[in-house]
Amino acid sequence: MSMPVLSQFKQDLDGYTERQLHYKRAADIWSIGQMYDHIIVVAEEYADEIERCLASHEEQPLEKTEFGERLFQAGGFTAMKIRLPDEMNQPPNNTDRRETLERRIDDLSTRLMRLEPLVRSANPDVKARHGGFGWLNAQEWYDLIEMHTRHHLRQQADLERYLLEAGI
Repeated sequence: MSMPVLSQFKQDLDGYTERQLHYKRAADIWSIGQMYDHIIVVAEEYADEIERCLASHEEQPLEKTEFGERLFQAGGFTAMKIRLPDEMNQPPNNTDRRETLERRIDDLSTRLMRLEPLVRSANPDVKARHGGFGWLNAQEWYDLIEMHTRHHLRQQADLERYLLEAGI
């Protein structure tokens, strides 16, 4: 099974020209290509955490933070925009061509399909720490990939609107 939201992003990618992928309305606003890079990079980092959980047998009694509990109870991020501290907020890559982004999404999807059955049978008490959400098990890390990717649908709509406004 693949993540429907990731499949949707891949499908949408076909509709963008290279110019549209790299267009930046302002210096502090990402391009669509940067948004894609960010989604992929974060999902790969979270998949690394899944693999860390799967490779360990050390149970962790610590739980999620209050923010992490609210996030998982809600099943996703709220509509608010999230800005990380500057040291954690390096601008994503804006140089990948569409074909490169498609290949990276395909590679990520293949990795997630391989991990999914392992995640379902993983020990829920083996966890890895997320800086903002606390201690997450393999299934929670997997779910977080989907929640994080889905969170960027609003940003995608904003960026597409900027393209229309700019006539690009």
